[in-house]
Amino acid sequence: MELRPVKVVHPVVDGKEVIVEREDEILTPEALTFLKKLHVNFSGRRAELLRDRHDRRQQLVNGRLPRFLVETKDVREDDSWKVAPLGPGLEDRRVEMTGPTDRKMTINALNSGAAAWMADFEDANTPHWENVIGGQVNLRDAIAGTITFDSPQGKHYELKERDITKLPTLLVRPRGWHLVEKHIMAGKEPMVGALVDFGLYFFHNAKTLIEKGRGPYFYLPKMESHREARLWADVFAYAEEYVGIPHGTIRATCLIETIMAAFEMEEFLYELRDYSAGLNAGRWDYIFSIIKKFRDSGSKYILPDRALVGMTAPMMRAYTELLVKTCHKRGASAIGGMSAFIPSRDASENAEIERKVRADKSREAADGFDGSWCAHPGMVPYIRDEFDKVLGTNPNQISKQRPEVNVTAEDLLNVSATEGAVSEAGVRTNISVSLRYLESWLGGNGAVGIFGLMEDAATAEISRAQIWQWIHNRVKLDDGREVTRELCQSLMDEESAKFKAEIGDDPQRQANLTRAVQIFGDISLQDEFPTFLTVPVYANYVA
Repeated sequence: MELRPVKVVHPVVDGKEVIVEREDEILTPEALTFLKKLHVNFSGRRAELLRDRHDRRQQLVNGRLPRFLVETKDVREDDSWKVAPLGPGLEDRRVEMTGPTDRKMTINALNSGAAAWMADFEDANTPHWENVIGGQVNLRDAIAGTITFDSPQGKHYELKERDITKLPTLLVRPRGWHLVEKHIMAGKEPMVGALVDFGLYFFHNAKTLIEKGRGPYFYLPKMESHREARLWADVFAYAEEYVGIPHGTIRATCLIETIMAAFEMEEFLYELRDYSAGLNAGRWDYIFSIIKKFRDSGSKYILPDRALVGMTAPMMRAYTELLVKTCHKRGASAIGGMSAFIPSRDASENAEIERKVRADKSREAADGFDGSWCAHPGMVPYIRDEFDKVLGTNPNQISKQRPEVNVTAEDLLNVSATEGAVSEAGVRTNISVSLRYLESWLGGNGAVGIFGLMEDAATAEISRAQIWQWIHNRVKLDDGREVTRELCQSLMDEESAKFKAEIGDDPQRQANLTRAVQIFGDISLQDEFPTFLTVPVYANYVA
């Protein structure tokens, strides 16, 4: 691929270019040259791998189920290899906060008392230009220890510590391979969103992080094959050489959040063995992936109401047991799934939230996980306490091997064993969550408190995908009625009217709700099924 000029194309809103404050500190000529070289070297392989995803989906349509790969059997059966040692600050990850990279969230997450913070450019973020570039400014300031924020209400926020080794260890999640950044162009091609997020953060901060006793650490989302992990390993090796840091300095945790990836966990660790910090059980995207991949495969793959698909369902239990066994066998950390609860103003509701969070995290700690996720600082003490009970003063429990675990392909695909039914309340919740999330997403906020849970793109994906699947498989509600387009349209009209009344006279939010209704109709009530809702919404509705 020839070396093409890079051009920043600012979004235009109300006739004016959107220029992010201090973006010149991020979009330097040197940084853009680095992005250009990443694009030239790796965007072609990325495109090939996305085509492979399509081909594998077609194999499912033709009845070929996922399996543990014959061609990588030697990797799985070779007990001699381990991943790289844990990087500085990654030894103890018993509770990790997650969230978008806005300024207030960055400060609150780093002051939360968690062991680590995943700064998210993906599902909890929206790729509005202000978030993409403003988030990079915020992370750079956080690493420097200078970040502050003054709210419109006059409240001042700053870090409790300037020494980053005394704060939660920072890990950055770039966008998945499927997304592009349309505001940075290489010739006539939009750049790969993952390479933009990774490249800008790495270029500006890698050496500073090393000097301060940490390192450039990442979470890698949405991958479906070990070849996609291999591409990241090659990106890392190139980037380390480019900026002049030792090979193997980067560390990355792969999110196992697709059903295809569940069959290649050891291969993921092997491909990234010089860089691997472990695997994470990305539960919400994992459920979405199952729905998406098997959306037209019949009743065996129909899940009940979203709220009933818990981590003790047989397919989810198999997935997490295999993840812990795989990680610990190879010397890697196993990080548990998201606790999406947010605190309530009602004391009795808070007590129930605490009970549910503790039960979930107690199970994970007992199973051998080394840490887990939450989306709100209020959940940090509960999770820390449950892991403290198991870990004590040990930083992790990687030494806990699970030789008794024997998970088969059939176990991972045992969707039909999930107990529960589809109800009108479940349909309503999916519709309402989708509309409320899309309205917020269009406004630039990708992490939204809805009905007591922190919703992000993954949970919205489950909601819209279930509606599509239920309609196209003529699923019956628990009262005997069929889930039809007409029923869902009627319920959407009712739920949008309720939300419209809640919004009131805010013209921008009303306009976003109108768009959200249109988008939901397009992605859930029509025959076409977009692979990711964020792709068409970003392309068509974000300036």
